[in-house]
Amino acid sequence: MRKLLDINNPIMRGLVAIFDLIVLSVLWVIFSLPVVTMGAASAALYHAVYHHVRKGEDYLFNSFWSAFRENFKRQTLCWLVPLALLALLTVDAIILRSMYLGGKPLGWLYYAVLAIIAFVSVWTVYLAAYGARFNGTVKEVLKYSFILFRAHPLLMLSVMVLVLGGIALALTLPAFVILIPAGVYLGATFPIEAAFRKHMRPEDLERMQGENEK
Repeated sequence: MRKLLDINNPIMRGLVAIFDLIVLSVLWVIFSLPVVTMGAASAALYHAVYHHVRKGEDYLFNSFWSAFRENFKRQTLCWLVPLALLALLTVDAIILRSMYLGGKPLGWLYYAVLAIIAFVSVWTVYLAAYGARFNGTVKEVLKYSFILFRAHPLLMLSVMVLVLGGIALALTLPAFVILIPAGVYLGATFPIEAAFRKHMRPEDLERMQGENEK
């Protein structure tokens, strides 16, 4: 019984990780409620799942809050770009869906717009990740996150599978909604960090490896 309750027990570590993901998902929803703050909240979520959940650094709330506060202005401005795109694409999708249901010739474009929405949604994850991990201006974060998004199609597709899988799970099993945002971002850290490592300088990679070994 004592071994089962040991914090270093794999089962206990798994339960703690699940609890952390639930708390982070709730924090992300709360801090995203004004919608325009979703960019900063997403960067904070990525920072927390990477540094706290994956690497065991810092306290949970402090990890999220410090990243939200530090990235608030820049990531809010960055988020306005995909937000505007998603709003426009959503309107297009609604119009095209009515055309598709009505048998109009251009109605098939509805599915093309849905595909574009999926790609833009995945880019927002890269946008949050880059903003959480690196310094730079609004223009640089937008530019380099998009370059990384396009540069490694297989890694990007794995992130897309996570995002679409999270959406499908939320629609079929709504009870998992409290776990999905942080769970998706945690899964996304693996392919996205792999993309980052492909473009980092050797000295930065050595420094990162040294930090991971501590």
